[in-house]
Amino acid sequence: MKASLDVFSAEPIPGAAQPEVKELLESGDLFRYTSDFGSSVSNLEMEFSEFMGVSFSLAVNSCSSALFLALKAIGLEPGSKVLIPAFTFAAVPSAVVHAGCLPVLVNVSDNYRIRLDEFENKLSEDVGAVIISHMRGHTSDMDVICRLCEERDVPLIEDAAHSLGTTWSGQKIGTLGRIGCFSFQSYKLINSGEGGMLVSNDADIMARATIMSGAYEHNWKKHPGMNGRFSFWQNKLPVFNMRMSNITAAIVRPQIKEVARRVKEGRVNHDYVAKLLNDSEWLHVPPSLDKELRAPDSIQFNLCGFESDADAEAFQRRVGEKGVEVKIIGLSEDNARAFWNWKFISQQNDLLPTKSMLMRACDVRLPVRLKKEDLDYIAAVIVEAADEVKGVSCLAD
Repeated sequence: MKASLDVFSAEPIPGAAQPEVKELLESGDLFRYTSDFGSSVSNLEMEFSEFMGVSFSLAVNSCSSALFLALKAIGLEPGSKVLIPAFTFAAVPSAVVHAGCLPVLVNVSDNYRIRLDEFENKLSEDVGAVIISHMRGHTSDMDVICRLCEERDVPLIEDAAHSLGTTWSGQKIGTLGRIGCFSFQSYKLINSGEGGMLVSNDADIMARATIMSGAYEHNWKKHPGMNGRFSFWQNKLPVFNMRMSNITAAIVRPQIKEVARRVKEGRVNHDYVAKLLNDSEWLHVPPSLDKELRAPDSIQFNLCGFESDADAEAFQRRVGEKGVEVKIIGLSEDNARAFWNWKFISQQNDLLPTKSMLMRACDVRLPVRLKKEDLDYIAAVIVEAADEVKGVSCLAD
């Protein structure tokens, strides 16, 4: 048996980051506002704005902070309802709760994308905002979602933590809504350990978010392009201190140039494994939507014909014994992507379709750095484990 594959090591930090990090460590200049202009963080914001094709970027300490600030910056009243997908990471409903709002969950289909009919029905007059999580990089139909939000004048926030480099009809994910939020956590396409980014073309929203992120007193003057709105909002908003440090920014900056390569190689890896898995009668990898060009660093697939939890758990166990880790989201204890584990929100009783899907939805990391022989082994192990379990199960029947 092959030794366990390491699919959890993060993408390596480019050597180009080392001189800037070394200089910062020697100077002790880690606070973004120490210098008037040209700090590592402000340079990153300008470079990320150019990369994304947006007017403004705000670097923060996590995507969770970006989501929280996005909700605060659009000025929601306490108790406002925020629509979110029922399949997302716990950080999303957490951001809604932290912002003093109420998360309303919308079912997703077996392809992990939001159910549009239910979304439209739940997009009522008392909904203050929508967060669309492109969960694990799966893009819902953004044409429909954007149109409905625009028609009803509901702010749309994109949780693009898993979708840096993904496009929809050629437009970069994270730029379709009013605000886009990104993650630089270790398992994301850009790795700085922790870190996030908030982007928008709305100067007023970004001025509010910037002040609340920790640009107290007159530090907002070090953010170009929004000075008129800054002076209006100064001292009218609470400060939450969610800034990014110069060290984090120095680690992120050279990786922006790596995004295109990582996206291309990640898509090749994903599609190669998907084809191998889809050859099995027991496994199904949902296809991308026509207008979606994904940037995956993981693969999700559904177990087919696994009626019992015992069979699904046996499959998960056999894969692990062969050195590959597969997480069945609904059967993994305390999984933060399973909505019933979010005990900090009120129970919602209409989510059986999503729960049923998650009970057979499998999640496997496929880092860009994996080689063909690694991909072949991962796929072979998954297919063989499914055949073994279903063969035994069928014989027992």
